[in-house]
Amino acid sequence: MKTPTIAAQGPAAQDAPAGADDGRRAAPLSLAAWKEFVSVAKPYWLGEKRRQAWTLLALLIVLMLVETKLAVMLNEQAGEMTSALAGREDGRFWTAVRACLMTLAFAVPVYAFYYYMRDRFANQWRRWLTGRFLDGYLKGRTYYRLGAEGDIDNPDQRISEDINSFTGRSIHFLLIFLGSIMQLVAFSTVLWSISHLLVGVLAVYALTGTVVALYVFGTPLIHLNFWQLRREADFRFSLMRLRENAESIAFYRGEAQERAHIDGKFQQVIDNFARLIRKQCSLNLFQRTFSQLTLVLPFMILANGVLSGELEVGRAVQAAGAFTAVLAAVGVIVDNFESLSRFVAGIGRLQALSRLVLPEAGSGGASGQARIQTRQGQQLVLESLTLHPPQSERVLIKELSLALQPGDALLITGESGCGKSSLLRAIAGLWHEGSGVIHRPALDQFFFLPQQPYLQSGTLRSQLLYPSAHADLSDAQLLDILREVQLPRLAERVGGLDAVHDWEKLLSVGEQQRLAFARVLVHRPTIVILDEATSALDAANEASLYARLRRDGATLISIAHRAAVMRHHTHVLCLKGEGAWELHEADSCAMGAAFTRERGVDAGEAKAWRMPAAAETG
Repeated sequence: MKTPTIAAQGPAAQDAPAGADDGRRAAPLSLAAWKEFVSVAKPYWLGEKRRQAWTLLALLIVLMLVETKLAVMLNEQAGEMTSALAGREDGRFWTAVRACLMTLAFAVPVYAFYYYMRDRFANQWRRWLTGRFLDGYLKGRTYYRLGAEGDIDNPDQRISEDINSFTGRSIHFLLIFLGSIMQLVAFSTVLWSISHLLVGVLAVYALTGTVVALYVFGTPLIHLNFWQLRREADFRFSLMRLRENAESIAFYRGEAQERAHIDGKFQQVIDNFARLIRKQCSLNLFQRTFSQLTLVLPFMILANGVLSGELEVGRAVQAAGAFTAVLAAVGVIVDNFESLSRFVAGIGRLQALSRLVLPEAGSGGASGQARIQTRQGQQLVLESLTLHPPQSERVLIKELSLALQPGDALLITGESGCGKSSLLRAIAGLWHEGSGVIHRPALDQFFFLPQQPYLQSGTLRSQLLYPSAHADLSDAQLLDILREVQLPRLAERVGGLDAVHDWEKLLSVGEQQRLAFARVLVHRPTIVILDEATSALDAANEASLYARLRRDGATLISIAHRAAVMRHHTHVLCLKGEGAWELHEADSCAMGAAFTRERGVDAGEAKAWRMPAAAETG
């Protein structure tokens, strides 16, 4: 193993501003909003699911055509019944009733089947789009980068809720607009045959209403809905954070601080919603006025014709129905403006997420920034590695070079904040800011043991096999592994390997750390990274577990603050801060003395620190 002893020194740069969230405002109802919609929706309609998508859309269009035709027939029969009653024509009335009932017999199942297929279509699109975003979110550990750099707020809500809203509302509005076109053509013909003047009045009335809705209520409502979605997500996250850290908060008795934090987030929700409902009230007044006038307007225009006898009463009723249908078609934006504004706000949030998790949708990061290169190798080698925190120019480590041979064990020490865990993140491929080259085996040959192990929901067997779902190990072998990590009666105590519990609450931190070591023995990686992985264990358990890993010949990289851990390592990397470092053999007396001064340990621990690793591992 190379053992350079010259420490590299370098001044620390000032921290750059931390990454803020996207801070984007929702696009108004404009070409920009349309482009955002197309960028999110296009892959489904032009990708591998395009045949299914277009087939379902064609079926829905056919159903809408049938439904529109049936609506015209019902409107016609309503006029017939009214004229028959006005003229006291018994036979004509009952004929119209029979025709209306027969039309309804077809219309009701068509209506029900149409809405069933619409919702099924939206559900299938949601499944595909959610899968696409999850692929990008998890691929290359993008979820970690977004959390570390703060590029965007609440990506979990955007995937779980905004995609659901996007697909459902997209189908809804698409079919509304297509149906409006069909309704406009079908009923305009009826209306034109009754009154040309009514058609002209209708066109002016609908155009005026649409322009007012867009330019008076459009942009403010969309922006308020955009921020409401964000405020709600922040409030929900603060509650989730309280639940996930319940024990720590309870020990600190930090309920008052947490309540103040949650109240602050909730107040932002309430304040934004107050502004939203004020603007919504104005829109409701406009919408109600716009729609209620249609109850009177067509009869006012046709009154002279009916009163003079030129037009039957039934034809006036038919015209009024056609007028309402056509107005609904051309005034679809006015009638649906509230939900449309929420829809556009959601599109902006999804588009912002897609730029970060879907490479083809965005820039994929700052390509011009210097980055640490990673290359495949048989062993771990660092070449002139310089490391910065994300979005900062501060130098944590400068020009670090070392090589680990199979079976070596490296202990990383240094004061808090000097870059110990950051170096592990760079080796694991989580941090890339800096320069230099990291040669390493494939990541599936690494295994990381953090101070607080991650325990997923599931069985005891799944905890042992994590992150794999299956392993070629019998139950007896798994139980043997539990005995090797000093958990001989765990399976019996919890109800067997297939027992399901809340493991984080059931097991102590020491038991959780031993269970994490059991995962290493299940997977047998070539490199094991331990970040304070034995902090909750007594000295005997710690020595036993380290010795067990060394017997397997795995390469170890550890962060630890207890002097006794040193005996299980062959080399020590001491990070000095400001980018400086020193690399020593583990049995270096100078290193033991330095540890004694830095940590203030007693003479017995210092002797253990200076004990050669070979003496322990035999």
